[in-house]
Amino acid sequence: MDLITIIFPILAVIGGVIALYVINKGNVKTKNNSPVRINKGTKASRNKTTEEITAQEFVNVRDITDKYLYTRDGFVFSYIRIYPISPDLLSRREKRTLTRQLTAELSAETERFGFLALSRPVDISPLVKEYSELLSDTNDPVQKEILKSEMQAMSNYALSGEVVERQFYIKIWDKYSEGVENELQKRCFTLLGYFTSSNINGEILIEEDIIRLSNLITNPAYVHIENTDVRASMPIIESLVAAAKEE
Repeated sequence: MDLITIIFPILAVIGGVIALYVINKGNVKTKNNSPVRINKGTKASRNKTTEEITAQEFVNVRDITDKYLYTRDGFVFSYIRIYPISPDLLSRREKRTLTRQLTAELSAETERFGFLALSRPVDISPLVKEYSELLSDTNDPVQKEILKSEMQAMSNYALSGEVVERQFYIKIWDKYSEGVENELQKRCFTLLGYFTSSNINGEILIEEDIIRLSNLITNPAYVHIENTDVRASMPIIESLVAAAKEE
């Protein structure tokens, strides 16, 4: 009985050692027989030449004329700007009424359209123009200094891009064909009528507005420096020019 008690633990230890040896030997074979993985991102593949395209080709714009944007892949786009309203000024009942009315109006539209909600730095041009007029009308040096400081502060706000405003647009499009512009214009008036019947104003974009919209999408950080002539101009420069004329 004592011999059996001694032999069993010894056999268990020997069996465990043999099993561990077999398992480790199998792992070594698996590692040696495993295929070598080749990184496909090699230097040769990274050095492959790609076709260079211009920025205009990248944004797929062929031409912008009148109220239409023509793309390189054969489509024509028209755009409507929807002026925002402040829902905080409406009661809960007025909000529900407006929602139902606008939903009912837009449900009549059977063609597809896109809705764009974009942010851009706030436009301070009207305020700068007003301050410039006040600056030219006053002879008080203290008032002039205050106006200059305000114009400088407003320009810094605009150039920093920290103060933004939301702009809303609707885009419609169709494959280019003869007379497609007239069809798009009719759709624009119809869609705009849905909103105006709900007391939400808007306008159909013309060439200059479409250019601004394109810049707003491709380069929103700098679109706020454009004036009504669609030429880049810094608001701070305009304000300082007005101030310099008075000195």
